Amino acid sequence: MSDKTLINVREAVMEKFFLFCASTSILALLLICIFLFANGIPAIQEVGVRAFLLGTEWAPLRQYPATPQFGILPMIVGSIYFMIGAIIIGVPVGIFTAIFFAYMCPDKLYFFLKPVVNLLAGIPSVVYGFFGIVVIVPIVRVLAIQFTGHLPGGASGMSILSASILLGIMILPTIIAISESAIRAVPKNYYEGALALGASHTRSVFFVIVPAAKSGILASVILGIGRAIGETMAVVMVAGNHARMPIHALRGARSLTANIVMEMGYASGLHRETLIASAVVLFVFILLINLTFTFIARKSGM
Repeated sequence: MSDKTLINVREAVMEKFFLFCASTSILALLLICIFLFANGIPAIQEVGVRAFLLGTEWAPLRQYPATPQFGILPMIVGSIYFMIGAIIIGVPVGIFTAIFFAYMCPDKLYFFLKPVVNLLAGIPSVVYGFFGIVVIVPIVRVLAIQFTGHLPGGASGMSILSASILLGIMILPTIIAISESAIRAVPKNYYEGALALGASHTRSVFFVIVPAAKSGILASVILGIGRAIGETMAVVMVAGNHARMPIHALRGARSLTANIVMEMGYASGLHRETLIASAVVLFVFILLINLTFTFIARKSGM
């Protein structure tokens, strides 16, 4: 067998292997979708779309003569609040840190800080949860007392604010790593051209480099939001987990993921099916967020 024939055989084998890997990924996604929708849609139909999505009461274990309630609106609103809080706290810090790492950080400091940021990505969620209980929750409780004179509603510090701060910290490694890579991928002649035209170092970075890297920065934000929405254990530990409509940031709330994890272990029958239906809602929610950001990126020419 000639060398050329051997190379062609190797290329054909690798092509089939890569096709198999790609097909496996697509098949796994399809199986997940089939399982979720096949088990979740019938439960939504049985409860009623309006009662399920817009119901404000979640009481699946009520016994006769009371009627069980399967309204997940409090969990949907709680997930949205957690997501917005994480974005407000984590996205600006992450992007500015990425800019600092790429263009403003001294080399010696960079080689110390970069591994520290990477280490944040490897910390288990339960450790973040313990950190939230020991550090964040007491601080929020003390600040609430100082600014309001009391704890609204008897809150213990386990609240939307505590969970948002913790999630903002947890999404930092994702946003920093991807944003920094996107910023460093911008050709250096963009920066040098801006300097040659008389722009300062800071203006060159913020008005030339960052806009050129906005597609990668947006991708980091999308992945960070996905991490914030999908996080469970840390949220369970610091959010208070009240299955009722959130009132304000100092009161507890429950996310969709927390609701599924906390009750799936003992759920059965319609209760279990509605939890799977909650996963369907979460899946669609994340899909809509990704489509929205994709639409925004295309409209802005990213």
